[in-house]
Amino acid sequence: MYGRINDLVEWFIPDAIRANEADLPMVRNFVLLHLLGPLMGHAVTGFLWLTLKDNHWQFWFLEGIVASFFLIPLILRHSRSLYWPAMISVQSLVAVSLFGSFYFGGISSPLLPWFLIAMVLGFFYLAESTSTVLALIGVQLMLFFGFRIWLGDFPRLMNPADLVAPNALSILAATTYMTLLCLFYEGVMRVSLRMEQEAIDQRCRVAMLREAMHAAEQASRHKSIFLAKMSHELRTPLNAVIGYTEMLREIWEERGDGERKAKDLDRIHAAGRHLLALVNDVIDLSSIESDKIELNVEPVAVIDLVEEVVSTASPLARKRENRLVLNVPEDIGVCGLDALKIRQCLLNLLGNSAKFTTKGMIMLTVLRNTEADGDWLSFEVTDNGVGMRPDALERIFETFSQAENDTVSRFGGTGLGLTLTRRFVEMMDGTIMVRSEYGVGSGFTIRIPVAAALPVDPAHAAQPSVAA
Repeated sequence: MYGRINDLVEWFIPDAIRANEADLPMVRNFVLLHLLGPLMGHAVTGFLWLTLKDNHWQFWFLEGIVASFFLIPLILRHSRSLYWPAMISVQSLVAVSLFGSFYFGGISSPLLPWFLIAMVLGFFYLAESTSTVLALIGVQLMLFFGFRIWLGDFPRLMNPADLVAPNALSILAATTYMTLLCLFYEGVMRVSLRMEQEAIDQRCRVAMLREAMHAAEQASRHKSIFLAKMSHELRTPLNAVIGYTEMLREIWEERGDGERKAKDLDRIHAAGRHLLALVNDVIDLSSIESDKIELNVEPVAVIDLVEEVVSTASPLARKRENRLVLNVPEDIGVCGLDALKIRQCLLNLLGNSAKFTTKGMIMLTVLRNTEADGDWLSFEVTDNGVGMRPDALERIFETFSQAENDTVSRFGGTGLGLTLTRRFVEMMDGTIMVRSEYGVGSGFTIRIPVAAALPVDPAHAAQPSVAA
């Protein structure tokens, strides 16, 4: 039974109103009350019909208005808002109350309590148009008093003693109607208070999160400062260890003996250089996070830059018997770049490829393209090494992250190289992209906007385009 009533109520609600979920409970209540209200109203008119000795036109007019309330849900179904159905309902209920009071008992009329119901409905459903509601009710009251003055006393169509039962029934119906409305309003207020409390709790949580975020930012800044200071403190003794190792190596070479000791010094020197490189990465990362690194754009001969990078990275490639190839056009010219950061990015990518490739080929390809938004340099490093799985591509640029879980144990590294590369590229308003297939190889492409278009330096025009 409840399901059928609910389906009937939903049928009267148009899609335009249903889209607003906040007003949907009120509209459902409006439909339900306008299906039950006329039924209770007909109980009063039924008593009047049984009590009246003659069928007066006033009764049938009153009955017609009460029956017309069944049409209000239909008006709602064909409208796009609750405004006009609610306005028609309120004003019709005022008209029924005043008309019935005028002809059926005056101040003792069983229809007089309906006037109060009309006022409550107006304030409840038309809260944003109360001035219009009151103005129209005022017009009807003026007409009521005008007819009262014009016609004199209220017509006596029935004996006041016969109005006791209709009065009792009318009060009972009005009380039931108002109770339903109050129960709905109580539910609305309860939901409203709960939502308000949830909003207060949400604001408190947001404030706590904001404070936690501020504390985290403070901790991150302190961490960056600590790492930078500690890294500088570590770099000083490391440089001393590396320097003294080189001096001892030269002394043993001049003596011509101590080959075993020379190998031990080489191990110390290699370990010191590796540790120094890690410390430098930490310093760079800390400087980026504390916004202490700035771009230094200057004219750079691109061929000289990449050949220097290849020369530096060649020993790393030869350790695993790889072949390092440089592919760059001879007329690529001179560009405005931050040479230091480009060099570090390329060395990170080439060193990464050299670490994960054995007896293969590593290629650095450099191109210059002119597009609608300016000149761009692209640096592509490809290899046929171990490659990466698709899930690993999502985390390779994260700080201290490795593509595979066993990468550190197999190949070493801290996971800072690609993170720094991406940070440097983003500082230069560029992009870095990666493609890889597990067991086939990987490719990294850096695109950097050229800060200044400069003429080709003749001294660099005849440089070789391929180096191994």
